[in-house]
Amino acid sequence: MPKKKPVVTNAMRTVKAAGIDFEAYEYEADEVGENFGMKISEKTGISPDRSFKTLVIRGEKNGIMVVCIPCSRELDLKKTAKAVGDKKAEMIHVKELLGLTGYIRGGVSPIGMKKKYPTIISSLALDYDKIAVSGGVCGVALMLSPKDLQTLTDCRFMDITIDKEMTI
Repeated sequence: MPKKKPVVTNAMRTVKAAGIDFEAYEYEADEVGENFGMKISEKTGISPDRSFKTLVIRGEKNGIMVVCIPCSRELDLKKTAKAVGDKKAEMIHVKELLGLTGYIRGGVSPIGMKKKYPTIISSLALDYDKIAVSGGVCGVALMLSPKDLQTLTDCRFMDITIDKEMTI
């Protein structure tokens, strides 16, 4: 039986090119849907507090922004807008994802996008030595330090989540 080829994504190439240490976690990708991040957390064995989902929003003044929050949390759009000096922000439509980021739903990584957008990562990431983010395709997560993620994305760490944990 032929060996399965290791997955290599643009996000992984970007991290390697920067000389940053990371671990790749491959998992069986199901259909993207409700609580997808929580399901990935279960499959990888990475706590949902350390497994971060990537969302793309549009601010009234700031335009397109990338946000990463723990899978166990919900994004607070009002808090996020206020943190960046916008009056309001909204999620972009899923149809816009590929054109804006180069990634499809369920595989959006804050690393290696087509264009570098302002990136905000929940300050909860700073509670951990390493967090997981999408590796750029459904089926791959990358584990790296929040500071290395900051080096790669020029992100800011902010309080952007609703103050309650989600469950499956």
